[in-house]
Amino acid sequence: MLEKAPHAVTVAADAARSDRSVERDVVYVYEAPVRLWHWINAAAILVLVLTGYFIGSGIPTMPGEASDNFLFGYIRFAHFSAGYVLTVGFLLRIYWAFVGNPHAKQIFYVPLWRKSWWAEVFHEIRWYAFLEAKPKKYVGHNPLAQFAMFFMFTLTIAFMIVTGFALYAQGAGNDSWQFKLFGWVFAIWPNSQDVHTWHHMGLWVIVIFTLVHIYAGIREDIMSRQSIISSMISGEREFRD
Repeated sequence: MLEKAPHAVTVAADAARSDRSVERDVVYVYEAPVRLWHWINAAAILVLVLTGYFIGSGIPTMPGEASDNFLFGYIRFAHFSAGYVLTVGFLLRIYWAFVGNPHAKQIFYVPLWRKSWWAEVFHEIRWYAFLEAKPKKYVGHNPLAQFAMFFMFTLTIAFMIVTGFALYAQGAGNDSWQFKLFGWVFAIWPNSQDVHTWHHMGLWVIVIFTLVHIYAGIREDIMSRQSIISSMISGEREFRD
């Protein structure tokens, strides 16, 4: 009798776990390439923001001879390296928007022509403003998040890549592939300092977006009873009662 007791407990525990898994309202949303890109992209942006701030604002004076210090060179190298990582990841992300599931496409377009979509955007605005008692449940991004992702993230990242490589081309030279692909930027802003200024302004757009993005993710995880942060780790969106 004693030998059978552990087995009985194990079977009961397995049955309980099985029942809970059946009861869980879970949808697989974010595929592995999307999740991998998200975290690599986040790391690249963190490096770009920190190094970009010092490139635009300068660093404290270093002691000793200038030839003995290469701090700014290291900062620029980290910035350029992270820029390449961001660019390659962005191009692969565009590719996955075509071959991935429907949710992989959301950050690259917004259905501005749909009246029903706008109604849901305004509902989300009221929800975030604490004017709605209950949230709506969405498998992917909610319409307001989709709007913010497209206009504050996707377009800004594209702008930062273009202007960043244009500025890099000035050091690489007019014969470089960077200048051949992005030199046209100086036809819009002939003054290089203007490109620097717009590029630096884009940095603050990304910073503001990141802060709002993190806040909204934590808030929705708690208040809307649906997994947001963990979804970008497991890929699953869980709807809780």
